[in-house]
Amino acid sequence: MGAHVPGRETEDLAAAARETLVREIDASGAWAADPVWREAFLAVPRHLFVPYYYIGSVGGYARCWGESADPVARERWLIGAYADSPLATRLRDGELLSSSSQPSLMARMLTELRVRDGDRVLEIGTGTGYNAALLAHRLRDDSLVTTVDLEPEITDAARGHLAAAGHHPTVVTGDGFRGVPEHAPYDRIIATCALSTVPRAWLTQCRPGGRILTPLATGLIALTVTDADHAEGRFLDTPAYFVPLRGAAPPEREPQLGGVPRRGREHDLYRFLIALTRSGPGPQEAYALWEQEGRPERERYGITLAGDQAWAWLDDPEGPYVWPLPG
Repeated sequence: MGAHVPGRETEDLAAAARETLVREIDASGAWAADPVWREAFLAVPRHLFVPYYYIGSVGGYARCWGESADPVARERWLIGAYADSPLATRLRDGELLSSSSQPSLMARMLTELRVRDGDRVLEIGTGTGYNAALLAHRLRDDSLVTTVDLEPEITDAARGHLAAAGHHPTVVTGDGFRGVPEHAPYDRIIATCALSTVPRAWLTQCRPGGRILTPLATGLIALTVTDADHAEGRFLDTPAYFVPLRGAAPPEREPQLGGVPRRGREHDLYRFLIALTRSGPGPQEAYALWEQEGRPERERYGITLAGDQAWAWLDDPEGPYVWPLPG
């Protein structure tokens, strides 16, 4: 599943493309808090994890393939593999099943995961295997990384990609909503797929003091686990849009947005608020609250999990603005 044209020329082009990508991530400030990730992105060859990917077009998707007979197309594939953009990697009947996330967002998430030497990490959503390879490189021990995905064809391909890159973490085919209890406990859990709630199984599989980072409501929530029944944390300031988790409890359908705003950053924040408070105020009431409270950014919102209850909040988990979340 590797590139059609091996050899020094291809490797040199890939290395140069990686260096360009790393400079772009440098400029974004994504790993300012933990620059050790810079070396991981320089070392792990993303193109080995995306032997083909799809580019959206007016008529649907066009495939870029590393084994194309056209040398120009192969070079375009290789350069595209190192673009700071998400890559659609698996489709079914026109529906996106799996993708390789935007590298600068991956760098931000890995930095915010606050991994330490010796940590055991569970990744929910194996995808291409690229993120698992970055974790394995950072931890310098493949046995510390477990990654799970629902589709056998995804996990089988990821194992091949990882082996080609010289890594052999534990790759499990299963429902990420249930975690991977047989390899618990974990110090860190990271999800690369969208959810509507944080599964309680993840808390039971995470050590006290551990950290969970997951997409939720078009944002990224970072939770500190107190014990198997309690966790709390705030959202990061960045938006995040991921392929939904498929399994026992997929995300609810996103509600239609009514009223204003309709575009730009305000629309993005409004969309986040509606997704987060879907069990609370309606769209117009939510927008009025957002205006009243000074148009709060994502990082002013948080989530608390306590027993069988979960709620989102603005500024204070015991403050006046709290909304129930799905159990």
